[in-house]
Formats: sequence, C-alpha cells, structure tokens
Amino acid sequence: MDIIQVTNDKQLQDAYNVRKKVFVEEQNVPLEEEIDQYENEAIHFVIYENDQAVGAGRLRFLEDYGKVERICLKKEVRGTGAGKALMLKIEEVVYEKGYNRLKLHAQCQAEGFYKKLGYHTISTEPFLDAGIPHLVMEKTKPNDLYLASNRRQNAYEKLILIGVSCIL
Repeated sequence: MDIIQVTNDKQLQDAYNVRKKVFVEEQNVPLEEEIDQYENEAIHFVIYENDQAVGAGRLRFLEDYGKVERICLKKEVRGTGAGKALMLKIEEVVYEKGYNRLKLHAQCQAEGFYKKLGYHTISTEPFLDAGIPHLVMEKTKPNDLYLASNRRQNAYEKLILIGVSCIL
C-alpha cells in the first residue's frame, strides 16, 4: 500500500474517483457538493494498492490549523489499517508545515475511529453535512517531551513483558 500526495492530474482524478465511489454512490452525496470550490486550494492524497486507487483524502490550511477533509476508503480496504495510515500521513504534512492542530468534521459513525487516533469531539451536537450527521473533532500535536516520555513508558512496559515471559 502506497500513500502519496497528489502531484499530477491522473492522481487527482484517482482521488476524485474514490470519493465519488464512496460519497456519491454509497452515501448518496450530490456530486456538486462532493467536488466543491475548495479543490484547487487543497492538498490531495491517494492510497494505492496494486496500482489501484483505494482511498483518498484532502487537507486545507485555515487560520492556525490543518483541516482534514474527504477521508474515504473503498469497502475492500476498510478495517485494514489503511485509514489510520492515511491519517498519519496527513498529520505528518500538517506538522512539517509548522502547524500543531488539526480539525475535521467526522461522520458520527466514524467518531470512534478518529478517537483512537487521538482526536477529541468538540461539538456538543451533531450537525448535518450533505444530509449525514457529523461532529467537529480536533487533535493537538503532542509536544516532544510527551512523546519522549511515552516512548520511555512503552520501552519500560516491553521490558516488563520480556521479563514476565522469561520467567514463565
């Protein structure tokens, strides 16, 4: 599986085709709402598996955060880790550009997926977007001290597990 940042028209068309399959055909979102006025200002991403486009997403920068949008996967790759990998790639781009915060409008049925990735729900009530209930979620980049502490904790836990398995 390869996740790429779109650099040419074919890749962009591949991203649009995945979005049309998922949002327009599966979820009945009108095409004119799915492909919108923000396409040219967005950074687009495509997931390829065996040279076939199977996932897509886009990113825009607003005020002081990166806004993650249009995250979608074809049915055959849902539940395989492809969505998590796509989100991590997008987060990497946001952090590389010097932003520390991300926001997204998650379909309510996907809230748990984003929570597992460290996003927090900030809206109090769902709202409709293209007739589908959504929630506003955000994530702030963990600081380097937190990341280092977390790595030490994980290493310590692994050492304990190794010790336990050796005793058994």
